[in-house]
Amino acid sequence: MSFFETLADRIESTDSVVSVGLDPDPSRLPDAVADADLPRWAFNRRIIDATHEHAACYKPNAAFYEDADGWRALEETIAYAHGKGVPVLLDAKRADIGNTTRQYAEALDDDGLGADAITVNPYLGRDSLQPFLDREEKGVFVLCRTSNPGGSDLQDLELASGEPLYERVAALADVWNENDNVGLVVGATASEELAEVREIVPEIPFLVPGVGAQGGDAEAAVEHGLAARPGAEVDVGIVNSSRGIIFAGEESSRPGEEGTYFGAAGDAAKRLKKRLNRYR
Repeated sequence: MSFFETLADRIESTDSVVSVGLDPDPSRLPDAVADADLPRWAFNRRIIDATHEHAACYKPNAAFYEDADGWRALEETIAYAHGKGVPVLLDAKRADIGNTTRQYAEALDDDGLGADAITVNPYLGRDSLQPFLDREEKGVFVLCRTSNPGGSDLQDLELASGEPLYERVAALADVWNENDNVGLVVGATASEELAEVREIVPEIPFLVPGVGAQGGDAEAAVEHGLAARPGAEVDVGIVNSSRGIIFAGEESSRPGEEGTYFGAAGDAAKRLKKRLNRYR
C-alpha cells in the first residue's frame, strides 16, 4: 500500500487526523526516563503507549536524534510505532544534489530507518527531490508555507508572474506528483494561505503544523488541510501537535508519578482529536 492509502486507513480506524510530533528534547525529559539506556527512546515508547489510540501518524523531527544514541532511539521509535499500526513521517526537511540526496532518501528504505514518509525542502528544485519522489509507496511532504514567523521572509516574495513563491511551490508540487505520493506542509498559523493553497491543489493532502503550542487555527487546519482521495472513505491529511501533547504532563503531573505524566499526553491527544473532529 502507498503511504496515503495507509494513512487513509489509519484515519478511518482511529477517527483521527492527529499527528503526534515526537520531539524528545533531552532538557525536558521527566525523571521517569532519565536513567534509561536510551532516554529518548524510553520517553517515546511511553508517549506512543499513551497516545496511539488517537494518533493517525507520528512525526519525529530528525533534529532531536542527530547523534549516535539518537539514531538508535529513532530506529526503535519507528519500529515500535509500526508495531502499534501507526505510520511514521520523518520530519527531516531534506534535499540536496546528486549522491547526497540519494543517500538522504535511503532513510525511507527498510534497511535504513524505514520511515513511511518524509518532509523535503523544494529550494534546490526537482532533481534534488527526485530520489524521494521515485519511492512510489512513500509519502513526500514538500515545504510550502511554514508556521514560523520568519517563513514570510522568502515564502511571501512576489515572483515576476505576480504570485507569491509559496503558491509557485504548491503548483510545482502538483506537477511533481506523478506517483500520487506528494503532500504539502502548510502551517495552521497562516489560515488565509491554507485556503489559497488548497484552491491551487485540491487533491493533495497537507501536513498542517502549528496547532497546539504555536496557537494555529484548528478549524482552518481541518477545513483546508484534508483532501478527498480516490477510493478513500475519509478525507486525508494530518494536523500536527508536538510540545502541546508530549510535554502536557509538565503542567498536570506531580513529581514521581510516571503514569500521570504520560497519561496527560494521552489526554492531550484525545482532546485534540475531539477538537479537530468538530470541523470534519
